[in-house]
Amino acid sequence: MIETITSAKNPKVRGATNLMDRRQRDQTGLMLVEGVKELALAIKGGVSINRLFYCEDLLKGPEEDIILKAAAAQSAELIPVSTYVFEKMAYREDSFGLIAVAKQPIKTLNDIPLKKSPLVIVVEGVEKPGNLGAILRSADAAGVDCIIVCGKSTDIYNPNVVRASIGTVFTVPVVKTTVSESINWLREKGIKTIATSPHAELEYFDADLGGPCAIVMGSEHEGLSDTWLNEADIRVSIPMKGEADSLNLAMSTTIMLYEAIRQRREQGNNKPVALISGSDKINRT
Repeated sequence: MIETITSAKNPKVRGATNLMDRRQRDQTGLMLVEGVKELALAIKGGVSINRLFYCEDLLKGPEEDIILKAAAAQSAELIPVSTYVFEKMAYREDSFGLIAVAKQPIKTLNDIPLKKSPLVIVVEGVEKPGNLGAILRSADAAGVDCIIVCGKSTDIYNPNVVRASIGTVFTVPVVKTTVSESINWLREKGIKTIATSPHAELEYFDADLGGPCAIVMGSEHEGLSDTWLNEADIRVSIPMKGEADSLNLAMSTTIMLYEAIRQRREQGNNKPVALISGSDKINRT
């Protein structure tokens, strides 16, 4: 029998909770995954689990047992902890007694197998974990090929990104790279870029978004950099008819994404297209 950990000062417990700090995640290449749905998708996505902390008193049903067995099959260390210790470790209330330390699934652009009609999202400088998580959920629902992340401020494996994405950060290939590498890759793949700008006269539903698409989002405050805007083939705006002068970043991405999907279905167009969208600051008409 493995002894249940009852002290929050235990070195293994401290090692896990230290991963709440981005510096620790960057230095170790590890991350926290908390919750049944998130862990199920992490395991499905091939993420390597190093340690899985579990609290017997908080386990709810068969899903948790499946995760424990899957982690054990990976030779992960299974560590029982008391309710007190688990509550000290948890950063949410609905994780159902499971917290894992896992290896960050690092990928490069060369790792991405594009479909014949690829769909790509590029994110530049997004700071809010909730926005990135919501974008990942939309990307997963739409079946995008990958998300490219540009900018040092964006932390892909922030626990709140994992939570907001409900684990889809593990089902959608995510690549962190530079703006120049992203642009070169898009050109190499023959992908036409379409940028959302508050100054664009062409509204997004009047633009040809048929064919494979990549939606590139700018930061919440700064929008897209001049580099992205200058490299865009077409700029489009999302019209605002009400009193508010902006849309949520993730919502703007989803609007553009599903318009591209609609046009691709209607046109049957296989010409590659990349959508480059700015921040929350959307054109007002």
